[in-house]
Amino acid sequence: MTLLNTSTAVVTGGSSGLGRSICEHFAAEGANVVVADVREEPREGGTPTHELLESEYDVSATYVECDVTEKSDHEAAADAASDLGTLDIWVNNAGVFRAEEFTEVTEDEYDWLMDINVKGTFFGAQVAIERMLDAGTEGNIINLSSVAGLSGSDNFVTYCTSKGAVRLMTYSLADKYGPEGINTNAIHPGIIETKMVSEDVPIIGSESEEAFLQQVPARRFGQPEDIGDAAVYLASDMSDYVNGESLVVDGGMTNT
Repeated sequence: MTLLNTSTAVVTGGSSGLGRSICEHFAAEGANVVVADVREEPREGGTPTHELLESEYDVSATYVECDVTEKSDHEAAADAASDLGTLDIWVNNAGVFRAEEFTEVTEDEYDWLMDINVKGTFFGAQVAIERMLDAGTEGNIINLSSVAGLSGSDNFVTYCTSKGAVRLMTYSLADKYGPEGINTNAIHPGIIETKMVSEDVPIIGSESEEAFLQQVPARRFGQPEDIGDAAVYLASDMSDYVNGESLVVDGGMTNT
């Protein structure tokens, strides 16, 4: 018996990076998966995630084009989950990361980041919880925050603001819907080796890589698999009594 056998999950931003790893880990534990993303092709290359899941694991998977700033796209992802089974797990993983000079941030730049990171998480959770309540089923909401949602960082003010909002949203939803059997928890990744920190905001592979690495007691950057493992725990019965929590996966960085 696998940990997520017969479950159905929606993972936003599931085509690439952390989302792709979460999808693979869920499928490996028997879950059917809806990959909800603005792009079907993985940023890192290779087989589209939903095709990979169906070819490598004995599960059903599908791709749904999803702009997380549009509630209707979340509804479409939830409909796709209903076609695969009962919606049991919803992962709000889609997000963007940007360095900035605070005094130069424009209103459009602020809105772009907050709409994806906060609005997207808000309405993803709203749709998932509506569906779970209507079906009378228990479930798990997993929100991807960040260590930037725990402590401030000078060149990432808007990003920290967004991830702090995700953290408190998580706690509020846990309080509101825990009595209905819906657990809501957050994962706070540290520096994980994805395109986000090698291309979008170059940390890994940059001149500052070693300085960042020295901030991590584990003396390594995280791998997407580290987040996939954490997501499986929060999605499974192993975490049945875990609600409204922040699971920090950062090699000890925030404790230094």
